[in-house]
Amino acid sequence: MFVDKVKVYVKGGDGGNGMVAFRREKYVPFGGPAGGDGGRGGDVVFEVDEGLRTLMDFRYQKHFKAKRGENGRSKSQHGAGGEDKIVKVPPGTVVRDADTGELIADLTEHGQRAVIARGGRGGRGNIRFATPVNPAPEIAENGEPGQERWVDLELKLLADVGLIGYPSVGKSTLLAAVSAARPKIGAYHFTTIVPNLGVVQVEDGRSFVMADLPGLIEGAHEGVGLGHQFLRHVERTKVLVHVIDMAGSEGRDPYEDWQKINEEIKLYRQDLELRPQIVAANKMDLPDAEEYLELFKEQVGPDVPVYPISAATRQGLRELLFAVADLLDQVEKEGPAEPVMEQEFTATRKIYKAEEEKPAFTIRRENEVYVVEGERIEKLVHMTNFNYHDSILRFAHTLKKMGVEDALRERGAKDGDTIRIGELEFELTDAADF
Repeated sequence: MFVDKVKVYVKGGDGGNGMVAFRREKYVPFGGPAGGDGGRGGDVVFEVDEGLRTLMDFRYQKHFKAKRGENGRSKSQHGAGGEDKIVKVPPGTVVRDADTGELIADLTEHGQRAVIARGGRGGRGNIRFATPVNPAPEIAENGEPGQERWVDLELKLLADVGLIGYPSVGKSTLLAAVSAARPKIGAYHFTTIVPNLGVVQVEDGRSFVMADLPGLIEGAHEGVGLGHQFLRHVERTKVLVHVIDMAGSEGRDPYEDWQKINEEIKLYRQDLELRPQIVAANKMDLPDAEEYLELFKEQVGPDVPVYPISAATRQGLRELLFAVADLLDQVEKEGPAEPVMEQEFTATRKIYKAEEEKPAFTIRRENEVYVVEGERIEKLVHMTNFNYHDSILRFAHTLKKMGVEDALRERGAKDGDTIRIGELEFELTDAADF
C-alpha cells in the first residue's frame, strides 16, 4: 500500500524542574543556595532516510514525543537534557502545520534534518535567583512545556522523469518495458492508483529514475479523480514524458488529450507549464495510428518533440530513452530556474507589522470568573513552583509588573473575585499578591 499523505502529532520534551537546595557542608555556615537547573527537553526531529519510499509507517504510529529533561539536583548540579526523538521520513516529504498550513520543512536529501517540535527549556534552580537583598531565595522554576502541534506530512516523489497522460494510454506498460519495475497493468481505467518507480538504463550507460503516475482526467486540478494525489508528484520531476494514445483506441482525439492534460497541469501550478516535456506517441502498432500521428504533428507544431513508440512491441523505445536522457542532461546542466525550497518558502513568507502584534494578555468573563489568557502569562503559571512562598511573591510581582492587576480593576474586578489563568484559580486581593 502506498501512502503519501498523513497527519501526526508531535511534542517536544518538557524542561526539567529547577531545585531549591542549600549547601549543608561542615564548617560552611550559611552556605547559600545550591539548587541546580533542570535539563532542556528533547526535540522532535525528522530525518530523511533514502531507504523509505512511503509514509506507511505513520498509519500505525501517529504520536511522537521527545524525552523530558531531568530535574535539577542539590550541590548545584544541573539536570541532563532530554534525548531527541528522531523520526525517519522518506525523501520528498513536505511538513506543514496542520492548523495554519505554514510550511515547516521540505526534506529532500538523505540525512537532512529538521526540528519539528522544540523541547522546553529547563527551569532555573535557586542558585539563579540569589541577590544581595535575598541571598538565600526559596525560588525555583518548573520546566517549560515542550512545543506540541499536529502536522501534515505530504510525500512528493523524487523522480527525474514523470509519465503523464490520460488513464489507459500505456504509461505502466512503458515503464515495465524500459525498467525492472512491474506495475499493475490492466485493460481498464485507473489500473495504476499509486505511483510506481523504476530505474531506466540507457545503452550508453546513463540512467535515470522514471515514475509512472496515476492517470489524469479533466478537473484533476480541483481534485477530481486522483487529481491531487497525482499532481503533487509531478512537481518534483525534472522532465515530463507525455504519453498519448496515438491510435485513439478509446474514441478520444490525441490532440485534445494533449491539450487537456497540459491545461490541468497549468491550472494546478502555473510554473509546471514550463517543465521540459517530450511526447511519447504510443500504440503505433494499432490501425490509424500513422494517420493520427501526422495530423498531431501538424497541430502541435515543430517545437514539440514527438517520438512514435509502441510500448507493447518495444518499437521506438531506444530513440525515446536517448532523447529523454539528453534532455535530462541539458536540464541538469542549466539547473532549475527556481529551487523548490525557495518557491515553497516564498509562497508562505509573512510580513509582520508593529500594529499587528498580539497583546501580552486578554481578559474575558465566564459568569463570575475573570479569565486571563495569553501565551506568556500561561507559561509563567506553568513554570512557577507554588510550593515556595518566595516563588509566589515573584509570580505576583511579575503579574503586577505586566499590568494584569490594573487591567482586571478596569474590567470591574473587585477584592474577593475569582481570577483564572490556565488551570490556576485565585482571589483578587488588596495586597495584589494574589
